[in-house]
Amino acid sequence: MSLIVSKFGGTSLASSKAILQVANIIKEDKSRRYIVASAPGKKKNEDTKVTDLLYLTYDLASHDITFTDTLDKVIKKYKEIIDGCNIDLDIDDFFAKLSDELKGKVSREYIASRGEYLNALILSKVLGYDFIDARDLIFFDNDGNFIESKSYQAIEDMKNKHEYAVIPGFYGENLDKKIKTFSRGGSDLTGSIISKGVMADLYENWTDVSGFLSADPRIVKNPKQIEKITYSELRELSYAGASVLHEEAILPLINDGITIQVKNTFKPQDKGTLIVSDSAKKENSSDITGISGKKHFSVINIEKIQMKKDKSFYRKLMSVLEVNRIELEHMPTSIDSISLIVKENQLASNYETIINEIKTFCSPNDISVESNIALITVVGAGMKNHVGLSAKLFSALAEANINIRMIIQGSSELNIIIGINQDYYEKAIDVIYKAFIN
Repeated sequence: MSLIVSKFGGTSLASSKAILQVANIIKEDKSRRYIVASAPGKKKNEDTKVTDLLYLTYDLASHDITFTDTLDKVIKKYKEIIDGCNIDLDIDDFFAKLSDELKGKVSREYIASRGEYLNALILSKVLGYDFIDARDLIFFDNDGNFIESKSYQAIEDMKNKHEYAVIPGFYGENLDKKIKTFSRGGSDLTGSIISKGVMADLYENWTDVSGFLSADPRIVKNPKQIEKITYSELRELSYAGASVLHEEAILPLINDGITIQVKNTFKPQDKGTLIVSDSAKKENSSDITGISGKKHFSVINIEKIQMKKDKSFYRKLMSVLEVNRIELEHMPTSIDSISLIVKENQLASNYETIINEIKTFCSPNDISVESNIALITVVGAGMKNHVGLSAKLFSALAEANINIRMIIQGSSELNIIIGINQDYYEKAIDVIYKAFIN
């Protein structure tokens, strides 16, 4: 029998009805042995996620502001779920203890993690599976770095003792025995770590969409679904703005080649998207796999004659960014110039200091800044060695009167990134989609 790890997102576990549907999905295949659960998400757009309510509860308590009304909303949510699932679980003592902890020195991460903890406990009761606390499986050092050897040994031990189990996502424990959380969406990462630890044949990521689309449906009408995508293609699309899966979730699985399948909890009959190793998928017969992008970038253009003769130029330039905590997105260069593409808000928060430091330490002949830039990434394994693809892309944009401000391509030839005025962002994505996919 194959072994499947299944992670269910917050929307999939937002209500008793949704949880019972999840239970039916899990029981349809006995190979689904280890289940990773998120905290309850939104049933409706106007709802508030349980994790957000818990963060707010902590913030109120830390400022000595009454938090009981906010915590009561969380309690009500869980009681509705428990009643609807018809399970025997008394949570009064749990929340009485939590209320006392909020008055003490408990951490914000601990309070936030209680959403996943309790939802996983509920799901384990519904399924009749063992409940395993994530703090007993996933470990961090005191700098927040994931400890691989200790974690994977604990997961292997868990597998040997528990044939079926439900595990909370999003958190683990550090060396001081304190709760440490991943970034938002980190339950995806928990699922991939558990999958690697138990050597799963498949990691299912269940959410409220039927996999990845080739473009943003808010921009392109009825974009095609991506049935199969490689790890590398997914990394490029996720980094560029696609947000179905936490962008780091594939990292633990790359070396073991474990396949991920993104599925829709509410349309389980849909095929979803398979995420496979780079070697498991041949180059696409079509030109590209998908299009993604983000707005709100600035470009710092630096000109310096004989720049390359200044051996310390790049080090000094990067030091300015590092000291000012500026994330560098891309860095196109030419013989006497370099452009730094950075997030608009990061530059704006310390604009004068950054520009003055570049002038002081790097002595450029000229420096200028462009804002209102959008980056659009065109991704596809089939792009490699494909003659004429760039010409097709640039011609489509030219015919639509969209000026390309910059062009970036990595050595893998897996993607082409273009920078344009963000006023044309939506139009450009639609034009590219129609040129290559439609």
